[in-house]
Amino acid sequence: MSHGMPPVSNAFTRTVLGVVYAFLYLPIVWLIVYSFNESNMVTLWSGVSLKWYAEVLHDREILDGVWLSLRIAFCSASVSVLLGTFAAFVLVRYHRFAGRTLFAGMINAPLVMPEVIIGLSLLLMLVSVQRWLGFPERGMLTIFFGHVMLGMAYGAVVVQSRLKEMNMSLEEAAMDLGCKPLGVFWHVTLPLIAQAMLSAWLLTFTLSLDDVVLSSFLSGPGSSPLPIVIFSRAKLGLNAEVNVVATITILIVSVGVIWSSLYMARKERRHAREIAEAFSEANAG
Repeated sequence: MSHGMPPVSNAFTRTVLGVVYAFLYLPIVWLIVYSFNESNMVTLWSGVSLKWYAEVLHDREILDGVWLSLRIAFCSASVSVLLGTFAAFVLVRYHRFAGRTLFAGMINAPLVMPEVIIGLSLLLMLVSVQRWLGFPERGMLTIFFGHVMLGMAYGAVVVQSRLKEMNMSLEEAAMDLGCKPLGVFWHVTLPLIAQAMLSAWLLTFTLSLDDVVLSSFLSGPGSSPLPIVIFSRAKLGLNAEVNVVATITILIVSVGVIWSSLYMARKERRHAREIAEAFSEANAG
């Protein structure tokens, strides 16, 4: 006699999923709908209009904030993935070296440390460096440093998980065939971890694009990224321009996520097909 839990009905499962999805996505849909609101107040609907989309094109503060955020996010995501990949490679492939525990702790520390502490410590350090050397001024470069420090930890975790599950026999086979270690990395390891690196890049790009805490500590006069602009306007009262910017951001992110998902799925199928063809040729030989 079975004493297991009774099966859950499909109707109950669909209801729970519907509630969860509604809780997650209805606010986003609401925001998109109100980006077409004609009223100056974001909470008062007065009709459908595209005037706020035109107003955004003439709002220099928002445009400068978007451009600055995109530049910082692109640069910090690229550097974070590069440094995170090197760190993950060291942690996975070199199990014993002096200071490994300290190195792993320093890589993972930004993941568990409050951003307020990270931002404050970076601010104090950069102020001291600026006092001694006269450089750097608080602005794009200092925000970039902070986002790289945070993004590198996330990039290392994502790439590290891929390296741990990777089949080492492929690299060993390449070395048996006379390939040098650097050639093995470029021609075998790198293609196998490319999807994880792309995922890490998208993750760190998104984290940089919407970071408020670090940016508020490290930004300076004339260098306010978009989250800081929105946060400062929220104190004075938002208008529909913020909804427009958020709607455009959601559209761009959605397109990027869908494209990357399709690209990675296509590449995974191609890789599986190539492995199957290689095995079939080996068995036929």
